[in-house]
Amino acid sequence: MKTLIVDDERLARNELRRLLENFPKIQIVGEAANADEALPMIDELEPELLFLDIQMPGKNGFELLQSIEGKAPEVIFTTAYDEYAIKAFEFNALDYLLKPVELARLSEAIHRVEEEQHATEPSTSAGQSSGHKLLGENDQVFVKDGEKCWFVKLGKVRLFESMGNYVRLYFDDQKPLVLKSLNALEDRLDPVTFFRANRKHIINLQWIEKIEPWFSGGLLVTLRGGDKIEISRRQAIRFKDLLSL
Repeated sequence: MKTLIVDDERLARNELRRLLENFPKIQIVGEAANADEALPMIDELEPELLFLDIQMPGKNGFELLQSIEGKAPEVIFTTAYDEYAIKAFEFNALDYLLKPVELARLSEAIHRVEEEQHATEPSTSAGQSSGHKLLGENDQVFVKDGEKCWFVKLGKVRLFESMGNYVRLYFDDQKPLVLKSLNALEDRLDPVTFFRANRKHIINLQWIEKIEPWFSGGLLVTLRGGDKIEISRRQAIRFKDLLSL
């Protein structure tokens, strides 16, 4: 698994790198001391996992994640402070490690990463050969939120929105929550119909009513029903390629 370490303390990066030598599946592809260094590395190297400090000069760890365009890597926070834990999981963090990081605790975090990988494997080619397939607009799915249940055709779902460790589905006048990460959901949805607009949203292309230029080279799409979703600059390039003749 391609891994990037982001921490402003060189000693902390060195210690984490030493501990990660115990996990042969982890391939460290780079290190960054701050968000300005990390963002172009994330764009170029496309790591699958970030070990991310929170308090750093310039943008903090949360602001770095908000700046990532397109599909974000899985994240394990590493910090000397415990007061950010709740906010960390609002950002879909797989784990939250307090410094100094202990090997046993790191091992638990790596195990969570592996579990998350296994959870998304059915959407891969190997998974499809085992009977799983991408879900398209004509597929129906069972959705349960509390005491309410729906059997909904995916073509009716106009928008998927990340809400921490949950995803909110928008269809008709309903907005149920399902316990699943947006990354895992994206891997199951047919990209012909469903497009990752930004870090928080997947849109149903069939529901687009209006497209407008937006800030910094992005786009603003309006869905039937009035939802307005920003397509990030990086995703806007893919979006134009996807919909061009």
